[in-house]
Amino acid sequence: MHADTSDADQVRVMTIEAFADTIVPGEKRWPEDRAVAGAAAGGGAVAAGALELLEHPASGYAAVLEPLAGALNAHASRYAQEQGHALDPSVPPFVALEHADRTRLLQELLAVDHPEKEMWVGLALFSNMAFDSAAHLGTHAALAAGHPGLLTIGYHRPDADGLWRFPEYSYGRPLAPLHPHTTSTGSPA
Repeated sequence: MHADTSDADQVRVMTIEAFADTIVPGEKRWPEDRAVAGAAAGGGAVAAGALELLEHPASGYAAVLEPLAGALNAHASRYAQEQGHALDPSVPPFVALEHADRTRLLQELLAVDHPEKEMWVGLALFSNMAFDSAAHLGTHAALAAGHPGLLTIGYHRPDADGLWRFPEYSYGRPLAPLHPHTTSTGSPA
């Protein structure tokens, strides 16, 4: 755990990062990284900034991340006990689970009939959003920083002047012919 933050902050950060990493897995940031399981090559939700997005006041999650981490860790403790797994007490219970067990637990919590489904689905959506759209960053800045999600989905970088141009149509053909009165600037006459 990080030495420069309180124990509660460390538990919240590690647990929420482990949740996000279970939703969109990525590679470990350093060899001893416990929050990121290293279940996939390249950057996942954590590298894409899931925690930063969730902590942003506009997300609506900033004030509830600590209780969510507590609830997730309580579920992880119960799950580990049911499965007969001993958990490493040096990290939060959800973080101590192996990636496959994290995945099975989240499948349970995200199930249609789970009474807490809404809060876990929202957390999962924001984890995906950080990866798929870099919603917490400007697109230019995200691409300049090598945002793993935008690059993975093939988001094109802008031209040298900062504008996006697409020499080929995304569907391989124009979707409709230009109206005969369209001006050179693309406006209707």
